[in-house]
Amino acid sequence: MAIFSKSNVPRFAVDVYQNEYLPEGGREVNAIVTVTSTGGGTTGALPLATRSPSQIPGTAPDAAVVIMVDCSGSMDYPPTKMRNARDATAAAIDTIRDGVAFAVIAGTHLAREVYPAGGGLAVADSATRHQAKQALRKLSAGGGTAIGTWLKLADQLLATADVAIRHGILLTDGRNEHETPEALQAALAACAGSFTCDARGVGTDWEVKELTAIASALLGSVDIVADPSGLADDFRQMMETAMGKGVADVALRLWTPQGSEIKFVKQVAPTVEDLTSRRTQAGPRAGDYPTGSWGDESRDYHVCVQVPYAGVGQEMLAARVSLVLPQPGGTTHVLSQGLVRALWTDDMAASTRMNPQVAHYTGQAELAQVIQQGLEARKQGDLDSATAKLGRAVQLASASGNDDTAKLLAKVVDVVDAVTGTVRLKARVADADEMTLETRSTKTVRVKK
Repeated sequence: MAIFSKSNVPRFAVDVYQNEYLPEGGREVNAIVTVTSTGGGTTGALPLATRSPSQIPGTAPDAAVVIMVDCSGSMDYPPTKMRNARDATAAAIDTIRDGVAFAVIAGTHLAREVYPAGGGLAVADSATRHQAKQALRKLSAGGGTAIGTWLKLADQLLATADVAIRHGILLTDGRNEHETPEALQAALAACAGSFTCDARGVGTDWEVKELTAIASALLGSVDIVADPSGLADDFRQMMETAMGKGVADVALRLWTPQGSEIKFVKQVAPTVEDLTSRRTQAGPRAGDYPTGSWGDESRDYHVCVQVPYAGVGQEMLAARVSLVLPQPGGTTHVLSQGLVRALWTDDMAASTRMNPQVAHYTGQAELAQVIQQGLEARKQGDLDSATAKLGRAVQLASASGNDDTAKLLAKVVDVVDAVTGTVRLKARVADADEMTLETRSTKTVRVKK
């Protein structure tokens, strides 16, 4: 385990969990890499909005945030939805700490900066927070939905701030019907790496896959707020998390020796996110995988490496795992490091023993997959496949102790026997329950100690 620390930056530690023993002829090495950062949080006993900069560690204006609020016509049905969105945005604004740059965008088929409305960002203090909340009174519902335009305006505004951490919060209640899927994809491609973004769907008329793709591309979270009255608490919590970030643009760098290659890299906790296709070259035999911004938190990654054939008794370094941070001039700083090893043995017991962390997260990744496959089969009317997939999901959730997912599954199927995965599809399922299960299907639980 290696540790890095620096003033006002989290301390990073890397731990590698694996069974390094391979059978003769074995080539696949699996490891769980746990990355933990501590000491970089900004939350404390006092509400963030009431604390002066001197009371908060690292409170130089080193962050910027833009809130994107859906103001399309559907937000007026029922009228309380728009009011709840205004209240939620006000709660988020109250949570922005002094010195952080911020703006609010009203999103329809166009994107309009509501505050500060000058093509830039305001700096948070008691006066600007008050002005921003006054400006929210002008938000009204009308028009279409073109989320790509919202993201592009957010990117433009965030680019005016010379800060390390750039973050967006996006709220929508509908589908992205007023621009092409290609236009949204182009906007996401342009924004990826520029800022992170948390996405929330309110009600049940939005598209889970669409919002999940946005959050995934921008390394943020996604969730459903089925009842608009819950928006304020959710927005406040999202902003508190954003304010707790201490360092941005951290990358997971994997170096492999000659003859070895990375088969896949997945974040597996707190959610499943496949990072394999996001690799960028970082020198000979090394690649970087983006992890976004960090505060006080811990995440797990599943790394799979294919190594060359070797004989019994031979040992090699399969991969070197580093956490790296970009520095001025194109250099990088190594925050922490760990090693993935391979050792060939003819001891069958040693080589067939599966590491508990690897086994657990392999199951959690399968759990997310079978939930999504089961729900899709249900939508397509393939009830036999839906029953089999969701039954397997119940079995995996039960075995791994993923109680939250088990409770969500129980709203979609009647569980006959969780251990064997025997279930019956419910005849009627509320849209909110089905969407909640789909949205939260990638959330995982850690390995039990």
